[in-house]
Amino acid sequence: MRAVVQRVNGASVVVDGRTVGEIVGEGLCVLVGVTHDDTPEEAARLARKLWSLRILADEKSCSDVGAPLLVISQFTLYGDARKGRRPTWNAAAPSPVAEPLVDEVVAGLRALGARVETGVFGADMKVSLTNDGPFTVLLEV
Repeated sequence: MRAVVQRVNGASVVVDGRTVGEIVGEGLCVLVGVTHDDTPEEAARLARKLWSLRILADEKSCSDVGAPLLVISQFTLYGDARKGRRPTWNAAAPSPVAEPLVDEVVAGLRALGARVETGVFGADMKVSLTNDGPFTVLLEV
C-alpha cells in the first residue's frame, strides 16, 4: 500500500457537485493506493501509522490532538510513466481487491478513535485542500 499524506488546514472532496467528505482545521488528507499483493494486515499497519504519524504542529500526531483525516482512494498512485507519455496502471489493484482494503484503512483508523471522512471509491472526485506548510509525506507499508 502507498499513501500520500498531506498536513492540511481543511480539505474536502466533492462528487457530482455534492460534498461527500470534509475536514475543517488541522488534520491530514490521505490519498491511498493499493497494489495486487496488499493485505488486510498492511491496511491495519497503515491505519496505525497514519494515526500516530507526528507531522502536525509541534510534532504532534492525529492521536495526540484528535485531528481528523480525510482518506481518499487513489489508484493513480501506482501509475507508471517511465516509458512514453501515457502512464500504465498495471500495478494498481482492481476495484474488487482495492476497495475492501481502503475500507480496512478507514475502519482501522476509526477503531483507533479517529474521526475519518472519505471520498467515494471509483467516483470522479474533486479534492480541495489547503496544504499546511506545505507538508507532504509518502508512506509505503
